[in-house]
Amino acid sequence: MSNDAFRAALSRLAAGVVLVTAQEPPLDENGRGEDVGMTATAFVSVSLDPPLVMVSLRNDSRMDDLLAEQPLWAVSVLAASQRHIAGRFAMKGRISDRLLFEDVAYARGEVTHAPLIGGALATLECRTEQRVVAGDHTLVIGRVLTAELPSPDGDPLTYFKGRYRQLG
Repeated sequence: MSNDAFRAALSRLAAGVVLVTAQEPPLDENGRGEDVGMTATAFVSVSLDPPLVMVSLRNDSRMDDLLAEQPLWAVSVLAASQRHIAGRFAMKGRISDRLLFEDVAYARGEVTHAPLIGGALATLECRTEQRVVAGDHTLVIGRVLTAELPSPDGDPLTYFKGRYRQLG
């Protein structure tokens, strides 16, 4: 089977779109670490008791490297109106994360201090429980520490056949 055939087949599976965020540890005791964010479509609920979720990260990506050291991270479930945020944090060869967050409304998570995107349908703060290397990705399983519904009535942003979509 070719990579193209595999990719084409799985592009037929609609997925929700989330922004995974974390804060790098500060370089010194006087500073605050830089915020890091990444768009993900490989995100699922794993368990209700205990509350666990999983995100798949490309090996050696900035987020994979960060979450190998930083156990606290957050997820914002993006609304259909937040397509521009998903696209911004999914760019290849992108600008610095500091500039990506510059005009995005967010609040800091109380537990993780990671950015939680304003207007998201739901936000979760997580602590890594397990990391599993699977091919060219790492599956990061996190225990959900907080769950909020900042904008629970919006429509979700989805990804299908290589494009962001809206339901309906």
